[in-house]
Amino acid sequence: QVLLVESGGGSVQAGGSLRLSCARSGDTYRNYRIGWFRQAPGKEREGVATIYTGEGRALYADSVKGRFTVSQDKTKNMVYLQMNSLKPEDTAMYYCAAVPFLPLPRLFAPDAYTYWGQGTQVTVSS
Repeated sequence: QVLLVESGGGSVQAGGSLRLSCARSGDTYRNYRIGWFRQAPGKEREGVATIYTGEGRALYADSVKGRFTVSQDKTKNMVYLQMNSLKPEDTAMYYCAAVPFLPLPRLFAPDAYTYWGQGTQVTVSS
């Protein structure tokens, strides 16, 4: 069983930055695909970034490429999402999710992930 806990959300003005954290416990000796997702009211959940804890390679959705950076601290079983140049349209509940392995076409598919955190709210005002 894997437990994920997000933190770091908050309210910022457009152009500001936030760093979200995802703490993973349980089955920590195994590598996982960690995804960052967000869901705004009335919208579907969308993937924004993903990293495989094995080799640490990150991939990004076009909507956040160049502004968001995902990283990890393997010694602490932590994954981070650094969000810069935030826009009002980035406002959403942000979740981290985990699954042992995913093929490339499924990396941003919410239904492909097994474990989910409770989410942390990010609000960007104009």
